[in-house]
Amino acid sequence: MLTRKLVGLVALLVASLSGSAAELKSVRVFKSPMCGCCGQYVEYLKENGLKVAVVNTLDTRSIHAKYAVPDQLQSCHTALVNGYVVEGHVPIGAIKKLVNEGRKIKGISLPGMPAGSPGMGQVTPGTLAVFEIPLGDEKPKVFSVE
Repeated sequence: MLTRKLVGLVALLVASLSGSAAELKSVRVFKSPMCGCCGQYVEYLKENGLKVAVVNTLDTRSIHAKYAVPDQLQSCHTALVNGYVVEGHVPIGAIKKLVNEGRKIKGISLPGMPAGSPGMGQVTPGTLAVFEIPLGDEKPKVFSVE
């Protein structure tokens, strides 16, 4: 009887873990067709098991405006993940954290194009401050350091 309950609990745990992992399967990335680092970031996402739909655009300003990404948090590409905006070369760990925690924010950003971020050369863990993109006019806060 105890063994049956234990097996049931383990099965429930595995199902719940695979359910949260299943939530993060696809990403839509808006990028310039001429941006090499954006292409490398797309490859990074694919290498981490995500299905990536790429939308090439020469007008990234309109994408930033459409998704209300503040100027100080902008980068060279914008992704949509599970209803969140993911701006710039954000590491996969921060994206998974965002999706798993389900915070009430617009999204996350790694502003600019920092060296040591995915798509910008050798990744240097522990050096990248990822910021929240707030829903309103609040000041952006650090979401995580990756």
